[in-house]
Amino acid sequence: MVTKEEVIEVLKSCYDPEIPINIIDLGLVYGIEIKENRVHIKMTLTAPGCPMGGVIAENVKRKVEAINGVKEAEVEIVWEPLWTPDRISEDAMKKITK
Repeated sequence: MVTKEEVIEVLKSCYDPEIPINIIDLGLVYGIEIKENRVHIKMTLTAPGCPMGGVIAENVKRKVEAINGVKEAEVEIVWEPLWTPDRISEDAMKKITK
């Protein structure tokens, strides 16, 4: 069975094309739920109306479904709470403020 840690590692390879930080360190992922071989990811985008939203969601879905043991991944884009730069991880913040 797939673990949350495996999903997180894969999500660290997913990026918002406009920001060189992965979606985990950006704080875009609000939740990961695993039921048997299905993964539900609740995430947001840096701004409503982000033109890359569909691309990011499809990339997340494709990469999670490539994990051994995952039959289906669902990506739910949510807007509450709204994303703010405060959600960026400390390590990622250090990289962008150098």
